[in-house]
Amino acid sequence: MIRHFLRDDDVTPAEQSEILDLAATLKQDRFAARPLEGPQTVAVIFDKSSTRTRVSFHVGISELGGSPLIFTTASSQLGGKETPGDTARVLERMVSAVVWRTYAQEGLEQMADGARVPIVNGLSDDFHPCQLLADLLTIREHKGETKGRKLVFIGDGLSNMGHSYLLAGAMAGMHVVVISPEGYLPRKDVVADATAIASQTGGSVAVGSSIAELAVDADVIVTDTWVSMGLEDERQERIAAFEGYRVTAEVMKLGKPDAIFLHCLPADRGFEVDAEVIDGPQSVIFDEAENRLHAQKALLAWLLAKSRNEPVVLRN
Repeated sequence: MIRHFLRDDDVTPAEQSEILDLAATLKQDRFAARPLEGPQTVAVIFDKSSTRTRVSFHVGISELGGSPLIFTTASSQLGGKETPGDTARVLERMVSAVVWRTYAQEGLEQMADGARVPIVNGLSDDFHPCQLLADLLTIREHKGETKGRKLVFIGDGLSNMGHSYLLAGAMAGMHVVVISPEGYLPRKDVVADATAIASQTGGSVAVGSSIAELAVDADVIVTDTWVSMGLEDERQERIAAFEGYRVTAEVMKLGKPDAIFLHCLPADRGFEVDAEVIDGPQSVIFDEAENRLHAQKALLAWLLAKSRNEPVVLRN
């Protein structure tokens, strides 16, 4: 069975842990897995601009022994005449996997429907599951484990990051809190899915609008841009709506003394986070950025192995 990764819960909690274990191994020995030796090609398609996604996948595919084929939707027929499904039927005959950084989740689902190679969500408007693997790896490194830790996301709960923190955090056994102004709370179906997962992993899920009440004793405090790509026309409206939801030094003091700060970047200092926080001693954002490489290498190696009904092979 071909395995895809379109949203965080496309793997089980146990499988998520397997991928994170593999990521930690590959961080220690970057060339331990070479499933793309040949080289085999992985297509990486961009609708949205990127730094971390582009570099981490390009380097990661190369380090797995493969050849990254990077192009934009606008430079292909996918940007006009061709459906995602037809594009997948063409690519699957030439490449070993496809990564797509896009807008609508629906397009990824159409591409994956019946595809004979793994399809990976490099980011969509609804979810950012590759980022969450990197974030969970970072939390493991700094906190020892994820289970039982309290993670507080402050910002746009309706965003891809808000949704992915709920799902991935619940899968990792964390107590996930999403704090957003009214009108920007997460989708109810995602909250319901995360709650069901948390009931099986020992985690919990909470959403609300009060930082003072909900951020207390956090182990991890997270935020993201208030103005995601494609929403630039709403900038002033969003700045007004999120006034009071900036992560400041005072907000960090609500968490535990050793709480860490995460941000997937790029950051808009002075808006969603103060410079003294993101550039301060509790910030681990550059560990987080590096871990995109290791987590995505592990994900690709794992998806390829599962899809081929083979074990992940590591060199001795």
